[in-house]
Amino acid sequence: MIHHVWRELIGELYPETDLPEPADAAVLDRIEEALGLPVPSELRGLLGEVDGVVNGYGDAVVWPAARIVEDNLAMRAEPDYRELYAPFDTLMFFGDSDMGPQFAYAYTDYGPAVIVWDHETDQRRLVAVSLRDYLLRCSAEGNGWFR
Repeated sequence: MIHHVWRELIGELYPETDLPEPADAAVLDRIEEALGLPVPSELRGLLGEVDGVVNGYGDAVVWPAARIVEDNLAMRAEPDYRELYAPFDTLMFFGDSDMGPQFAYAYTDYGPAVIVWDHETDQRRLVAVSLRDYLLRCSAEGNGWFR
């Protein structure tokens, strides 16, 4: 029997949410192909158990795999964004808050880390050292935890 670590953690943190089925492996591979970035192993593991996480407020804490591809490609292709913001090519957006900010993996010399991106200021700031840390903070510290 396979132990579903992510599924159990999400069930504990968000007991009110319905857990979707796992993402298809082909869609996970499509993320890497489309974005030209490796999917962090922890994100691949989570999506391999549950295709996205929604909290009690309806925030897409972790997007489904298909949305990760769609939204990242759309942000990179948006002409206005190219003029307003620093490039997104080294980021992999994967979640958001109803307050506007979006969350992404930034690839550092030490590996991927979770940042928050503020669309009003283009500020990009480290908020979590891992996906688990991010999920715990989202759950325990309220809707504006990243401020």
